[in-house]
Amino acid sequence: MSEKNYFHPETLKRISRLDLRAKHVVDGFLSGMHKSRHFGNSVEFRQHRQYVPGDDPRSVDWKVWAKQDRLYVKQYEVDTNMRVTLLIDMSQSMRFGSGAMNKYDYACTTAASLAYLAIRQQDAVGCITFDKEAESVLPSKMKQSHLVAIADRMFRSTPEKGASGEKVTMEISELLKDVKNSQPDFQEALRTAAESIRANGLIVLISDLLTRREGLFQGLQYLRSHGHDVLVLHIMDDLELDFTLGGPTRFEGLELPVQIRCDPRMLRKGYLEALNIYLDEVKQGCTKLQCDYALFRTGMPLDAVLSTYLSRRNTLVRSKR
Repeated sequence: MSEKNYFHPETLKRISRLDLRAKHVVDGFLSGMHKSRHFGNSVEFRQHRQYVPGDDPRSVDWKVWAKQDRLYVKQYEVDTNMRVTLLIDMSQSMRFGSGAMNKYDYACTTAASLAYLAIRQQDAVGCITFDKEAESVLPSKMKQSHLVAIADRMFRSTPEKGASGEKVTMEISELLKDVKNSQPDFQEALRTAAESIRANGLIVLISDLLTRREGLFQGLQYLRSHGHDVLVLHIMDDLELDFTLGGPTRFEGLELPVQIRCDPRMLRKGYLEALNIYLDEVKQGCTKLQCDYALFRTGMPLDAVLSTYLSRRNTLVRSKR
């Protein structure tokens, strides 16, 4: 059992009235609340197709036959359960936090809440933790006891502090010259995830997305091309978003052994401008790939954030059905 409790009672109580629904058709093996790509018997008519020998006569639309003297079979929507796979970023930057929880703990608490909600509505849940590559894969299961395994796997995947050693002091101008090459690339990890998940389902990517945008979008494209419904939950710390530091400050790199000494007040305007460009790029890239996107601040109560987000998402899903 994990030493950290990622299941917060107040959060679970508040979201228990909500559903985690798929926007796109999914594959499942039990009756559920999500649209299936297969046809069957239901109450919602989808379309007609021409009768072929061997079809059940009970599915023939005799009213159409009476009008057109041709045999057509009625096809209906099939509601199904889905497989939910949680992709959790365990890169070094997720260790950062200025409040009660760092980004990784907030991401894991979010993942645990969604896992609880999915299993409660009889969906199967799996978990993949990743850095530059998929590090740990936990297959999808529907059992309530699987929640303990998911929490334990997330705890065991907690990003460890990098090897200690002398950090190199650099000027910001020097670091910016190589900033793109210093960022991790999630492309391979997301490709592996896409290929390892056989049935179409809901993929929830939970990360601070501090990665090369080209690789991120290529990885999301892999997931979408495999037929998955993709949900991107962008976790960022309040300090990263507001940059309210003042006075001489020493910044220590989490991904690289680098230190920078500067007065953040001199950088705030430029930092916020670059941040807004970055956030717009990520949001627009996700939208273009038809991936649902939401920004979560670690300073916001998770129960309120999840309730607001899931309510909005479910309203959009119902309006498209």
